[in-house]
Amino acid sequence: MKKNRIVLKIFLFLVLLAIWTNVVYFLAYNRGYNQIPEAPKGLDTSADISILWDVWNNLESEYIGDIDEQNLIYGAAKGMVESLGDPYTAFFKPSDSKIFKDDISGSFEGVGMEITVREGILTVVSPLEDTPADKAGILPGDKVLKVEDVETKDVSIDEAVKLIRGEKGTVVNLTIMRQSWDEPRVFSIVRDEINVPSTTLEFLEDGSIAKLRIYQFSGNLNSEMQSKVREILMSKADKIILDLRNNSGGLLGEAQNAASWFIEKGSVVTTERSATGEDREYLARGNALLEEYPCVILVNGGTASAAEILAAALRENRDDVQLVGETTFGKGSVQQPVDIRGGALLKVTIAHWLTPRGDLIDGQGLKPDVEVKMTEDDYKAQKDPQLEKAIKILKEGIQL
Repeated sequence: MKKNRIVLKIFLFLVLLAIWTNVVYFLAYNRGYNQIPEAPKGLDTSADISILWDVWNNLESEYIGDIDEQNLIYGAAKGMVESLGDPYTAFFKPSDSKIFKDDISGSFEGVGMEITVREGILTVVSPLEDTPADKAGILPGDKVLKVEDVETKDVSIDEAVKLIRGEKGTVVNLTIMRQSWDEPRVFSIVRDEINVPSTTLEFLEDGSIAKLRIYQFSGNLNSEMQSKVREILMSKADKIILDLRNNSGGLLGEAQNAASWFIEKGSVVTTERSATGEDREYLARGNALLEEYPCVILVNGGTASAAEILAAALRENRDDVQLVGETTFGKGSVQQPVDIRGGALLKVTIAHWLTPRGDLIDGQGLKPDVEVKMTEDDYKAQKDPQLEKAIKILKEGIQL
């Protein structure tokens, strides 16, 4: 009897051991599966991925300094993204992904300007109004040659953002080159907290013209627009100036909502053309309460992205809308944020925007119906010939 009990115990022990082994294997397998994704489905078999392991192994065996293996992975991911040559597609390691999220929230500490890379040169898209960059005299189109002593020739947008942003009250020195200058100049700018506004509304010409300015297409724009539209409808204004100058863009949905106040429901606001060539139309979905108001749109080289979408949508859906100012920036690509394991972030260009007539915005921009340039002297004297021209067009009822 005692022998039988011993055999039974051994049997139960082996059964439990087998069960435990399978559980551990199952968990380990699934953990590994969750950590290592499948290889890309479209991977070209001629691409020699073993090069990465060759470099890795040689670094580990030969490099004299310390190696952080996680940083090696981040570096490889960053290099992979940068090899595309697209300044808007970017990889953020976890410690840097906050930059992107701060941009979306509309609040951060820095100098207050939108930048991009144009023809390999770090370029100002637009300074935000009443920010340190604006007060220092930074203008759309300025070339940023250096941030402190760091040359920006080989610096990505995201690296430049990290260099320029910083704690409120600290100073950053930017070496700027402008087309009208013979040599670069250094701007010493004191960083501050940047809270980007969405809209402002004022009434001109004894209240007959409503001047609506949209600074960015952030998440709270639609609610602000509802308030501003009510003010316009209750006023004696019968004409509108829509000011999109130095508006660097934002959320497509907010541009779609804004267009819906001005054009008939169901009208094409923009078309998204994906990498596969498929088109998706975004339509006006509002009540078009401002459709009957004659409208002039102010644009310049700092008008970009969603602001260009809105300007094109109104001009191409209405015969009485004119663009006054300067050719817009030409940023008509779609970026999608993708959360990557471990807190990293990938911002990837997935499509291009087309105007309602099917014209490409990216790299082209929108040419104004009436070109009026703002000179450096105009900025210094606080003159606004573009606004003056818009008022004249509306008062005289000029149609081009």
